[in-house]
Amino acid sequence: MAGLQPGAPTPTRLTVHGQSRILEIAFSDGASFTIPFELMRIYSPSAEVQGHGPGQEILQTGKRDVTVVELEAIGNYAVRPVFSDGHESGIFSWDYLYAMGAEQDRLWDQYNQRLQAAGMERDAPMKVAGGHGCGSH
Repeated sequence: MAGLQPGAPTPTRLTVHGQSRILEIAFSDGASFTIPFELMRIYSPSAEVQGHGPGQEILQTGKRDVTVVELEAIGNYAVRPVFSDGHESGIFSWDYLYAMGAEQDRLWDQYNQRLQAAGMERDAPMKVAGGHGCGSH
């Protein structure tokens, strides 16, 4: 199993560029993407960011300068980045990274719309919320 979808493209090259804060990833179908760490962080597939269902997403702010300090392989289907802000619970499957790379213009637009709707600024510090008792993070 290479990704989460049988027959899906698999990475042929994965490079963390710390100074420019991007993940460069090339796939077996010839596609290649440069994905900003900020985009990865604000769309982390973790429950801490995505919530536990539709409409429970937590709007991430203040992540422009986040870096990836470690990238751990998860089997042969994903990686788990450790971000400089301490976030480390997102597991990024190859499928998820491919979609993120291919759809990043739409994802940025969606993020900017969510910021605007919430009356938030991209660089505003994250508010520390009280625990919600789910025990998953």
